Amino acid sequence: MKENIKWIKNEKARQDIEKASADCLSIEELQKVRKFHESFNVYSKTPLAKLDNLAKYLGVSGVFVKDESYRFGLNAFKVLGGSYAIGKFIAKELNTDISEMNFEKLRSEETRKKIGQITFTTATDGNHGRGVAWAAQQLGQKAVVYMPKGSSETRLNNIKATGAEAYITDMNYDDAVRLSLENANKYGWKIIQDTAWEGYQDVPLWIMQGYATMMIEAAEQMKEMGVERPTHVFVQAGVGSLAGAVQGFLASYYKENRPITAVVEPNEADCMYRSAVNGKITNVGGDMPTIMAGLACGEPNPIGWGILDSYSDMFVSCPDNIAAQGMRVLGNPLQGDDKVISGESGAVPAGFLYTILTDERYKDIKEALKIDENSKILLISTEGDTDPENYRKIVWDGDHPYK
Repeated sequence: MKENIKWIKNEKARQDIEKASADCLSIEELQKVRKFHESFNVYSKTPLAKLDNLAKYLGVSGVFVKDESYRFGLNAFKVLGGSYAIGKFIAKELNTDISEMNFEKLRSEETRKKIGQITFTTATDGNHGRGVAWAAQQLGQKAVVYMPKGSSETRLNNIKATGAEAYITDMNYDDAVRLSLENANKYGWKIIQDTAWEGYQDVPLWIMQGYATMMIEAAEQMKEMGVERPTHVFVQAGVGSLAGAVQGFLASYYKENRPITAVVEPNEADCMYRSAVNGKITNVGGDMPTIMAGLACGEPNPIGWGILDSYSDMFVSCPDNIAAQGMRVLGNPLQGDDKVISGESGAVPAGFLYTILTDERYKDIKEALKIDENSKILLISTEGDTDPENYRKIVWDGDHPYK
């Protein structure tokens, strides 16, 4: 093991203090998002796996995994955010509310004549860029995507398959974001990025809202299974847009009865954990070598951080072997449980749960999270095997580059 799990409890999360507003993730607003996604002809709810035998093995009441490997045929959840942000952008160009738009209107010849040819650009490890490129292709627009050094050739080729231009740079993720912004300003492109900075707030917020469709589905699916609410939700963080969207949804939907949450990151890119330790946004620089490529982001999204800092109960920094453990647990289920193919970034919440409930060294984390035999735990698996060769190396051979 490279190092142990590190964690910090957020003592303010349950205090009656002034909190960052989650109004942008109100249920009323998010229903517009869900309606927009439902208008896609490829839309369907992704599965919620109910792992009863794993729950029994771990000594809890329930373990549920939202399996985003089925999302829009793209093997990852990210398209929810990119497609909604592009939809909102085009609606704004047409002076129309998104609630009056649907997928067919957005891709219509009439709309294309009004808005002309747009080139959307973004930086990505793969999944977000593929979602943006796919949405641009579906709407008859163009995309240019930049990836950090060390990115998977498979993920690069998946982006190119949409007709987008895509490049692996010699930069880390955060510098690739800056390159995307620089070229957007130079060439008149429109940047669709899932993090915010001064003067760039709307699009990352739209992306966060787009992600919340996944949580609306999960809440409905749990109720259909006879579970009124999860007691715990574990979610991974890169820049914190997904984690902020999940946390904001939980605060809006469950209000004072919201589940206990843990935000889980790779230890080489644990900007949320470090921010929690320092009590302010703290960046991580350098190459950030981790198998969790989708989470290798060193600069927090301030919108996401504001929500997480106010509401999240725990911040966790994990070595890579925790993600690898989650991949094996989900991909090799106990008899009777559904198999979930979860990639390196998708499986770290499952690996975290398994580890703290089976390794005595981490019983203090279990106690701090108040996990017991009545706990019903929701995990977010954000991606499938988006890099199949690397997935097999980890799951079949027990090997990865940063052991």
